[in-house]
Amino acid sequence: MSFDTTSMSSDLPFLGPRSGPSSMDLQQLSRRPKHHVSPTLGELMQLVGNSNVVVPNENNVFETLHSSPFVLSFNNLTYSVKTPRKITLSNALNGGKVSVSNTKVLLDDISGEAREGEIMAVLGASGSGKSTLIDALANRIAKERLKGSVMLNGEVLESKLLKVISAYVMQDDLLFPMLTVEETLMFSAEFRLPRTLSKAKKKARVQALIDQLGLRNCAKTVIGDEGHRGVSGGERRRVSIGIDIIHDPIVLFLDEPTSGLDSTSAYMVVKVLQRIAQSGSIVIMSIHQPSYRIMSLLDKLIFLSRGQMVFSDNTSKLPEFFAQLGNPIPENEDRTEFALDYIRELEISGAGTKPLVDFYKSWSRNQTRETNLFQGAKMSLKDAISASISRGKLVSGATNIDSNLSSTVPTFANPFWVEVVVIAKRSMLNSWRSPELYAIRLGAIVVTGTILATMFRNLDNTPRGIQERLGFFAFAMSTMFYTCAEAIPVFLQERYIFMRETAYNAYRRSSYVVSHSIIAIPSLIFLSFVFACITFWAVGLAGGSMGFFTFLMFIFASFWVGSSFVTFLSGVVAHVMLGYTVVVAVLAYFLLFSGFFITRDRIPAYWLWFHYISLVKYPYQGVLQNEFDDPNKCFVRGTQIFDNSPLGAIPDAMKVNLLKSISRTLGVNITSSTCVTTGADILSNQGVTDIDKWGCFWVTIALGFLFRILFYFALLVGSKNKRR
Repeated sequence: MSFDTTSMSSDLPFLGPRSGPSSMDLQQLSRRPKHHVSPTLGELMQLVGNSNVVVPNENNVFETLHSSPFVLSFNNLTYSVKTPRKITLSNALNGGKVSVSNTKVLLDDISGEAREGEIMAVLGASGSGKSTLIDALANRIAKERLKGSVMLNGEVLESKLLKVISAYVMQDDLLFPMLTVEETLMFSAEFRLPRTLSKAKKKARVQALIDQLGLRNCAKTVIGDEGHRGVSGGERRRVSIGIDIIHDPIVLFLDEPTSGLDSTSAYMVVKVLQRIAQSGSIVIMSIHQPSYRIMSLLDKLIFLSRGQMVFSDNTSKLPEFFAQLGNPIPENEDRTEFALDYIRELEISGAGTKPLVDFYKSWSRNQTRETNLFQGAKMSLKDAISASISRGKLVSGATNIDSNLSSTVPTFANPFWVEVVVIAKRSMLNSWRSPELYAIRLGAIVVTGTILATMFRNLDNTPRGIQERLGFFAFAMSTMFYTCAEAIPVFLQERYIFMRETAYNAYRRSSYVVSHSIIAIPSLIFLSFVFACITFWAVGLAGGSMGFFTFLMFIFASFWVGSSFVTFLSGVVAHVMLGYTVVVAVLAYFLLFSGFFITRDRIPAYWLWFHYISLVKYPYQGVLQNEFDDPNKCFVRGTQIFDNSPLGAIPDAMKVNLLKSISRTLGVNITSSTCVTTGADILSNQGVTDIDKWGCFWVTIALGFLFRILFYFALLVGSKNKRR
């Protein structure tokens, strides 16, 4: 990068000197003016490539860019849920009992506003409704359940538009552990930044963001998890924020971003949020109990108690509020601790917080407002978004703004095929750095293939050899399916990352399904080839090179449909152990009804439908037909018909005499060399003549595609990520 980043990095000493006045006044602890304006990432990018340009003074040049700030207002938000507990009341009319559902109010008539350049913090004890309010503002509650309105610059926000102009940072850090910090942010840039932005510009944007987040020292470090050492908790949290602000959203929601962090890391995170707000964003977050240093960075506070608002105003108004309430905050006591402790004492008292709620309502009405609800948002929402895009914020690919905002700002930053490529690249990089699952699966295939090759080595064409071939095919096909169970934890590990990324349109769900389907094929082909090479010639299967190729194709088809089926189940089942239980049980049923243990004509009519939906049936029938479809090959001749009976132990001469007796009785000449059973007879006896070989292959492939489509619909239905 050719521009000077010192002006940026100089603002990043998160830990300022502790020397100075000993007063606890929060205004004195503030490191910089509250409404200081920082350049957006887009404005910094305009400096890339111009070595003679230095980042201008942030206090004057960029201040002119914010003449019409955004204002997010919310009015009368009310949300309630029905709890499982029920209250039983006696019916006085008929003596019966009536069950009445118990309704719990999580938000009760909440109103307020948040402005561009400010951080609004929602505070309260556990269960007060902090996260619920953030979810309500971020459109993560079903519309039919949430009452009230959320508006931006006085215009009601449509769900589609809100997804594009906002970002939501969850409380948990949902990141790929084997990617580095830089790679994680780069993949986010590939998803959220338009294709029209060059690769160099995207890289420069990521580098600028790394500096803004204070992550330069750990840029090349993997995120890490329980088994791999990686970045610290505070750095991980800042990466989580970074992946959602790569496109400079107008509104940023965060659910307890400081949860689980030490005081220093928490301060660094909120300091980053302050810079984001000052670059022209609205930042709204929930926080449990901020330190006095974090309080110096906050602009507006909302205190909640059991879903009701007990205070909402600038941080400087908190002492005045409690003074007028008759409970002034002691001079040397932390303001938020005092407020939260006071609210908690009221909650556990008999009177509750109703007096405090009523006092706040009267106090807020008597406050002299400098501006009304929408003053300061001088532009319409359309003009404001257009101005933001022209400044480099909200990098979504939009080039012009018309009256229909939802159609102007693209739903997705990139076309379908770009998303497929980026998802595939990320998945392959993850697989390359954590090859354990694939290695275990390959090991299982090699071990199983070796055991089968040695157990069924060089099978002959006798009646016993036929039976052993049937056993080999049944076990081989079922093995293909059971080894596919490793796909269950793959998606379950990514489930919440996927939900976070798709919730705000990082990419399409269909792109995810198609990409993972495509990248699965090479590995399945390799596994199929390994198994076929180990077993085909060692067992002595028929057909030569063409038979080997057909056998290989059916092994691949089995892997394909098995992997697709397990992938679909992983989209339906949310827990790994439950997923394994369901897979093992269902695959056992598929094997039972495949036609090996009991032939089709012997299956009861009421279970015949299960035979036709059995995934094992089609590849099993296909490999049987590949083995026994040679019309010139004989499997049982003359006296061999006695081999699988008690008569198999009698002398050969007696067997010949028995054949002569049978010949005279039947009127057919049967000698020791007469072919009694052909491949067609075996197929008929096994009941595998209803579909031909290639029909079985294409049905198996089609079932694989069907389960991939069902997986897509499972993601579509199961990843709404909204409260009901």
